Order: sequence, then C-alpha cells, then structure tokens
Amino acid sequence: MTMKKNVNRVALIGAGSVGSSYAFALLNQAIAEELVIIDLNEDKAMGDAMDLNHGKVFAPSPTKTWYGNYEDCKDADIVCISAGANQKPGETRLDLVQKNLAIFESIVSSVMESGFNGIFLVATNPVDILTYATWKFSGLPKERVIGSGTILDSGRFRFLLGEYFDVAPGNVHANIIGEHGDTELPVWSHATIGGVPISEMIERYPEYKSEDLDEIFTNVRDAAYQIIEKKGATYYGIAMGMARITRAILYNENSILTVSAYLDGEYGADDVYIGVPAVLNREGIRNVVEVSLNEKEQEQFDHSARVLKDVLKKAEW
Repeated sequence: MTMKKNVNRVALIGAGSVGSSYAFALLNQAIAEELVIIDLNEDKAMGDAMDLNHGKVFAPSPTKTWYGNYEDCKDADIVCISAGANQKPGETRLDLVQKNLAIFESIVSSVMESGFNGIFLVATNPVDILTYATWKFSGLPKERVIGSGTILDSGRFRFLLGEYFDVAPGNVHANIIGEHGDTELPVWSHATIGGVPISEMIERYPEYKSEDLDEIFTNVRDAAYQIIEKKGATYYGIAMGMARITRAILYNENSILTVSAYLDGEYGADDVYIGVPAVLNREGIRNVVEVSLNEKEQEQFDHSARVLKDVLKKAEW
C-alpha cells in the first residue's frame, strides 16, 4: 500500500502484547496518520488491523491502518520494533540476549533493504543491548536509533512517589537511569516534588522516611518480575511510554525523556546504549542531557554501563 505523502507513518514490527498495545495507544491518541503492522504471523497482523479499524469511528482521528510487509518501511518516519522472544518468569532481561540478537539481525536487514531512512525505536528486551545491535546492523547515525530505555522505570518511579507523597505523578520530577534492568539506579539527588527536593521533604516532615524511599525504588526495579509473575507479561505501561516517545519525535517537541541513547563520553561512558535523559525531536535524539550525579550515583551508573558492555563483548555477533 502506498499512501505516504506528507503524512507521518509508523511501521510496527511485532504484533505481540507490547506491539498491539502500542498500536492501540497510537490510534487512541491520534499520534500518527498512518500505521502499518508487520508480523511473521500475518493473520495476527491482519486481525489487529481489522480490529483497530473497526474502532476508528470512536478515535480522535482516522489513522490509516493496515497490515503489511517490510516494503512498507521504505516511507516510514519511525520503525518500532517490539518483536522477539519474551521474558519468562525467573528470567532476566539479559538472559534474552542471544535469542533476540539473531532475530534482530534478520529484522533490521529486511527493514534497511526497503530503503528505510527514518528513526528506529526499539522496545524489545534487553532493550539497551538490542538498541546497540540495531544501530550496528542498520548503519544509521546513532541519533536515529533509540531504545525505550528507562522511560517506563521512570514512569513507575514517578507513580509510586506520587502515591507516597499524595501528589499527582505529573508533579513528581524524578528519573531512573542506567540499564533497563537489575543495575538501574534512581537519581535521588535531583528528585523533586513540585520543585521541592525529596531530601528536603524527608527532613521537613516526620511522616516521610528514607527507608520508605529505598522500598519504593526496589518496587520500581522489580516491578516487571512482579507483573510477569501475576499476568505473564508487561505491556500497557511500556506501550504508553513508546507512544509518548513517538509523539515527541513526530511532533518535533524537543521533550526530555529517559531513553536508551548512545553515549560517547557523557556520564563518563562510551560505546554503549543506556537509559539517560535526552532531548527528542524530529531528528531523533538531539542531545543527551548530562545531569550531575553524586558520587554514589556515578559509581552505580559506571557499574550499570560496565555490565552492558560486558554483555556486548560476550555476545556472538
């Protein structure tokens, strides 16, 4: 199907739980004008396209939606990859590396053969490793390959802090950075509630305790394990986070979101994709926002980057 002409097209590869939830979010928020769904299981992609089209009358805008193939990626502004092996109960995100590297080499080469020259958005875990792999396999500039990174972790963090301090999560400014996984870290030194540092809230009000904050972070870090144990997979939160990234890109927002970005000296790390705040616009990542970390946070971040680089070194390419 060749509809493209001065409209925003998103090509979604992978119509599993995350992919179909992302598609649902895109239509309900009217983020893109065209959406093509691609999956090895053509019936699933076709069924999703039909199902979404049947609800289009209730959507804010009639997004052109269809199931397609890699040739449809040629004119896409964003190709979002959510295909790959899923994390199973008891399995870490890093356990998925070898399985998904092979899948990604095939997907990315097929996309590039179409003549694609847009922005890759990667959701599949381990997202930092697979974003790096997408950059390598595609040959695109690092600014145009982006992973979902710690956007969901930061969303979970803001939600739980909002619950604890009884304020709307939109008024909580706090980030999780590092690996989207077990070595991620909270940037407590810059966390604020309505502009008031959380450290001041703890000092000022006796009902708030630092040990409660430790528990909040543990619940953020382990949230995926808890959800997978209860319902088999996580998909709504990450799909909404991916939709937010997509909006920032297509609408040229210059919004700052915690995504998996390539570091070349920032935060003392290099040659690694890792979750950090970055400015997103129509070109992809405009720049990484380098927040000054305290000594403990810097040590934790260094450790997180080392873990990812070790995985990259051991992977079979």
